[in-house]
Amino acid sequence: MNPITPITAVNPVNLHRIAVEAMRARGLLPAFAPEALQEAEDARQAGPERSSAIRDLRHLTWFSIDNDDTRDLDQLSVAELQVAGAARLLVAVADVDTKVAPGGAVDDHAAANTTSVYTAAGVFPMLPEVLSNDLTSLHQDQERLAVVVDMQVEADGTVSASSVYRATVLNRAKLTYDGVSAWLDGQGPPPAQIASVPGLEAQLRLHDVLAGALRQWRQTRGALNVNTVSARPVFEDGLLVDLRPDYKNRAKDLIADLMIAANGATARYLADQGFPSLRRFLQAPRRWDRIALLAASHGEQLPATPDPLALDRFLSARRLADPAGFADLSLAVVKLLGSGEYAAAPAATADATGTGHFGLAVNDYAHSTAPNRRFPDLVTQRLLKAAIAGEAPPYSDGQLSEIAQHCTLQEDNASKVERQVLKAAGAWLLHGRIGEVFDALVTGAAAKGTFVRISSPMLEGRVVRGFEGLDVGDTARVRLLAVDAEKSFIDFERA
Repeated sequence: MNPITPITAVNPVNLHRIAVEAMRARGLLPAFAPEALQEAEDARQAGPERSSAIRDLRHLTWFSIDNDDTRDLDQLSVAELQVAGAARLLVAVADVDTKVAPGGAVDDHAAANTTSVYTAAGVFPMLPEVLSNDLTSLHQDQERLAVVVDMQVEADGTVSASSVYRATVLNRAKLTYDGVSAWLDGQGPPPAQIASVPGLEAQLRLHDVLAGALRQWRQTRGALNVNTVSARPVFEDGLLVDLRPDYKNRAKDLIADLMIAANGATARYLADQGFPSLRRFLQAPRRWDRIALLAASHGEQLPATPDPLALDRFLSARRLADPAGFADLSLAVVKLLGSGEYAAAPAATADATGTGHFGLAVNDYAHSTAPNRRFPDLVTQRLLKAAIAGEAPPYSDGQLSEIAQHCTLQEDNASKVERQVLKAAGAWLLHGRIGEVFDALVTGAAAKGTFVRISSPMLEGRVVRGFEGLDVGDTARVRLLAVDAEKSFIDFERA
């Protein structure tokens, strides 16, 4: 139990220091070495790569959809309708490898952290911003090298064929999740670029149909239809004023569906080429018994052993029956499912590793679409480029195994840092509200403690009194006992 201590307020400007200290404590590098910064700057001087093997696809209507303030754009897409409702879908992934030399100072930093760290104090990027926000970002109206995943998508959402190759691309329109989603839902005006980019409206409509078909195909196999909500720091005049829900929307789902398809295609491509790979997997939930109890509390009976189809039927029914409460139910289920991991798939068994993804209902899945932000994606990109060129794999099975273990560890450390800084921010926001009572959802119950999430501001804290009998998915009324931003804790008691 955390000691009940006096309120400790913190000026929001100190969140950066808290984040830096948290990263160091977790074995993450909060800053780039001078050699890495210089190496990234030197990449500006490198001339464009020329090769007959690099296709020129600049004429296509490529576009991106991301957050309003995103500068590290990793992927573009374009589609072409074919006969009988089928379509050709192309996903272009930024060729980060061309600017990040294996074994260099930038690569060493990326391999150490393995991910960008997104905190309430700001982003600690995996790559220097001169690369991720500029030279290796797929900015609008900028020619860029990319690795293209070319897929044939049938009307029922099946990816019937795919190939991977290198190309030069040009982003015609940088669109935003909120803008595209509001327009597709009939709740907002069309994106401004539709008026100036011929064919863009048709592209967005076709993408929306393709994403729905891909999603439906996965759901027939047991992909889970969840809707989780994360906290988004809100600043006014440089000061933190709130932690508000960041909801999923139609455009976010659209991009997620396309990236899942592309990640599956890259895994299959490497397997077909006889290459080893890094796979992303999520094992069947250890706490299936608790998921079954949650379903029973809503009048549904799940099988005694993990069954993704049955679980998705339950979730889909609850989405219809209780839309307002579905986000909380989704969060409880996601917490009980646990975290994904990375695993190396040796070439000899790359197409049958047994490391499927329970939540996505796919057996062949490799992170490949965000090489500016995730090291596994950069490693996968190097494997893909070697396979395309007919070269030997740049990593041995043993090296991939070590990378997989390290990436899983660092991803967990990065998540802990993000939660710690978010709690520090939340503690500062709550420092004048000791004694208030909140409605809460139990998000964790283990030997290390019982944790709940409140909604305004959206954050998690620990129940230090009266937690007996609480389990993940329960709701409770809790009273705020104490906060300490410097130590990143928020303590509640059951009210």
